[in-house]
Amino acid sequence: MSSDEFSDNLDSTVRHLENVQRNCRLLGERLIDRGEHDLGRLLIANGFIHDNSKFYGVEWNYLHSKDQAKLDLAVAHHNHTNPHHPEYWGSIHKMPELFIAEMVCDWGARASEFGTSLREWISNKSMQRYKYTKEDKVYEKIIYFVGLLCDQPFS
Repeated sequence: MSSDEFSDNLDSTVRHLENVQRNCRLLGERLIDRGEHDLGRLLIANGFIHDNSKFYGVEWNYLHSKDQAKLDLAVAHHNHTNPHHPEYWGSIHKMPELFIAEMVCDWGARASEFGTSLREWISNKSMQRYKYTKEDKVYEKIIYFVGLLCDQPFS
Protein backbone atom coordinates (compact mmCIF):
# COMPACT_ATOMS: atom_id res chain seq x y z
CA MET A 1 0.00 0.00 0.00
CA SER A 2 1.42 3.36 -0.99
CA SER A 3 1.72 6.23 1.46
CA ASP A 4 -1.16 8.04 -0.28
CA GLU A 5 -3.40 4.95 -0.13
CA PHE A 6 -2.51 4.50 3.54
CA SER A 7 -3.45 8.11 4.30
CA ASP A 8 -6.69 7.87 2.31
CA ASN A 9 -7.70 4.66 4.09
CA LEU A 10 -6.90 6.11 7.48
CA ASP A 11 -8.72 9.36 6.74
CA SER A 12 -11.89 7.69 5.45
CA THR A 13 -11.94 5.22 8.36
CA VAL A 14 -11.48 7.92 11.00
CA ARG A 15 -14.03 10.20 9.33
CA HIS A 16 -16.61 7.38 9.33
CA LEU A 17 -15.94 6.54 12.98
CA GLU A 18 -16.33 10.19 13.95
CA ASN A 19 -19.63 10.41 12.04
CA VAL A 20 -20.98 7.29 13.76
CA GLN A 21 -19.76 8.51 17.14
CA ARG A 22 -21.55 11.84 16.58
CA ASN A 23 -24.75 9.99 15.59
CA CYS A 24 -24.52 7.69 18.61
CA ARG A 25 -24.14 10.67 20.91
CA LEU A 26 -27.05 12.54 19.32
CA LEU A 27 -29.39 9.55 19.32
CA GLY A 28 -28.20 8.54 22.79
CA GLU A 29 -28.93 12.00 24.20
CA ARG A 30 -32.36 12.01 22.57
CA LEU A 31 -33.12 8.59 24.06
CA ILE A 32 -32.00 9.82 27.49
CA ASP A 33 -34.31 12.84 27.08
CA ARG A 34 -37.17 10.36 26.49
CA GLY A 35 -36.33 8.51 29.71
CA GLU A 36 -34.42 5.65 28.05
CA HIS A 37 -31.34 6.32 30.17
CA ASP A 38 -29.54 2.98 29.96
CA LEU A 39 -30.10 2.55 26.23
CA GLY A 40 -28.89 6.10 25.57
CA ARG A 41 -25.81 5.72 27.78
CA LEU A 42 -24.84 2.38 26.28
CA LEU A 43 -25.34 3.67 22.73
CA ILE A 44 -23.03 6.60 23.44
CA ALA A 45 -20.48 4.15 24.86
CA ASN A 46 -20.76 1.95 21.74
CA GLY A 47 -19.99 5.00 19.61
CA PHE A 48 -16.52 5.12 21.17
CA ILE A 49 -15.69 1.53 20.15
CA HIS A 50 -17.66 1.35 16.89
CA ASP A 51 -15.77 -0.39 14.06
CA ASN A 52 -12.43 -0.55 15.89
CA SER A 53 -11.80 -3.83 14.05
CA LYS A 54 -11.19 -1.79 10.88
CA PHE A 55 -7.74 -0.85 12.19
CA TYR A 56 -6.48 -4.45 12.41
CA GLY A 57 -5.65 -7.52 10.36
CA VAL A 58 -7.70 -8.54 7.36
CA GLU A 59 -9.99 -5.52 7.66
CA TRP A 60 -7.18 -2.98 7.61
CA ASN A 61 -5.37 -4.84 4.85
CA TYR A 62 -8.33 -5.51 2.56
CA LEU A 63 -11.35 -3.27 3.26
CA HIS A 64 -10.12 -0.85 0.61
CA SER A 65 -8.79 -3.53 -1.73
CA LYS A 66 -9.57 -3.53 -5.43
CA ASP A 67 -9.32 -7.33 -5.35
CA GLN A 68 -12.95 -8.44 -4.91
CA ALA A 69 -12.09 -11.72 -3.15
CA LYS A 70 -9.97 -9.89 -0.56
CA LEU A 71 -12.61 -7.20 -0.11
CA ASP A 72 -15.32 -9.86 0.36
CA LEU A 73 -13.16 -11.56 3.01
CA ALA A 74 -12.66 -8.29 4.90
CA VAL A 75 -16.36 -7.38 4.74
CA ALA A 76 -17.41 -10.83 5.96
CA HIS A 77 -14.93 -10.62 8.83
CA HIS A 78 -16.18 -7.14 9.72
CA ASN A 79 -19.86 -8.11 9.62
CA HIS A 80 -19.33 -11.22 11.74
CA THR A 81 -17.11 -9.42 14.29
CA ASN A 82 -19.26 -6.36 15.00
CA PRO A 83 -22.66 -6.78 16.69
CA HIS A 84 -24.20 -3.74 14.97
CA HIS A 85 -24.40 -5.85 11.79
CA PRO A 86 -27.31 -8.26 11.25
CA GLU A 87 -24.88 -10.91 9.97
CA TYR A 88 -23.34 -11.10 13.44
CA TRP A 89 -26.67 -12.36 14.81
CA GLY A 90 -27.65 -14.47 11.79
CA SER A 91 -30.74 -12.27 11.26
CA ILE A 92 -31.78 -8.69 11.77
CA HIS A 93 -34.75 -10.08 13.70
CA LYS A 94 -32.42 -11.42 16.43
CA MET A 95 -30.62 -8.12 17.07
CA PRO A 96 -30.94 -6.52 20.50
CA GLU A 97 -32.33 -2.99 20.57
CA LEU A 98 -28.95 -1.43 21.44
CA PHE A 99 -27.31 -2.79 18.30
CA ILE A 100 -30.29 -1.83 16.11
CA ALA A 101 -29.79 1.73 17.37
CA GLU A 102 -26.06 1.58 16.62
CA MET A 103 -26.81 0.11 13.18
CA VAL A 104 -29.10 3.06 12.42
CA CYS A 105 -26.31 5.44 13.49
CA ASP A 106 -23.93 3.58 11.16
CA TRP A 107 -26.41 3.65 8.26
CA GLY A 108 -27.01 7.36 8.86
CA ALA A 109 -23.28 8.05 8.75
CA ARG A 110 -22.87 6.13 5.49
CA ALA A 111 -25.85 7.92 3.92
CA SER A 112 -24.33 11.27 4.88
CA GLU A 113 -20.89 10.25 3.58
CA PHE A 114 -22.37 9.16 0.23
CA GLY A 115 -24.88 12.03 -0.03
CA THR A 116 -27.85 9.67 -0.10
CA SER A 117 -31.12 9.38 1.80
CA LEU A 118 -31.17 7.13 4.86
CA ARG A 119 -34.94 6.72 4.66
CA GLU A 120 -34.82 5.76 0.97
CA TRP A 121 -32.00 3.27 1.62
CA ILE A 122 -34.07 1.61 4.33
CA SER A 123 -37.14 1.38 2.09
CA ASN A 124 -35.39 0.44 -1.14
CA LYS A 125 -32.40 -1.63 -0.05
CA SER A 126 -32.19 -2.75 3.58
CA MET A 127 -35.66 -4.29 3.78
CA GLN A 128 -34.84 -6.59 0.88
CA ARG A 129 -31.23 -7.24 1.95
CA TYR A 130 -32.12 -8.14 5.54
CA LYS A 131 -35.54 -9.69 4.83
CA TYR A 132 -37.92 -7.64 6.95
CA THR A 133 -41.17 -5.84 6.21
CA LYS A 134 -43.00 -2.78 7.49
CA GLU A 135 -45.07 -5.11 9.65
CA ASP A 136 -42.04 -6.47 11.52
CA LYS A 137 -41.08 -5.27 14.98
CA VAL A 138 -37.51 -4.58 13.80
CA TYR A 139 -38.83 -2.12 11.19
CA GLU A 140 -40.76 -0.31 13.91
CA LYS A 141 -37.55 0.01 15.98
CA ILE A 142 -35.50 1.17 12.99
CA ILE A 143 -38.04 3.86 12.10
CA TYR A 144 -38.25 4.96 15.74
CA PHE A 145 -34.48 5.43 15.90
CA VAL A 146 -34.35 7.14 12.48
CA GLY A 147 -37.07 9.54 13.61
CA LEU A 148 -35.06 10.46 16.70
CA LEU A 149 -31.73 10.68 14.89
CA CYS A 150 -32.75 12.66 11.83
CA ASP A 151 -34.21 16.11 11.68
CA GLN A 152 -37.45 16.35 9.76
CA PRO A 153 -37.04 16.82 5.99
CA PHE A 154 -37.90 20.14 4.36
CA SER A 155 -41.58 20.45 3.45
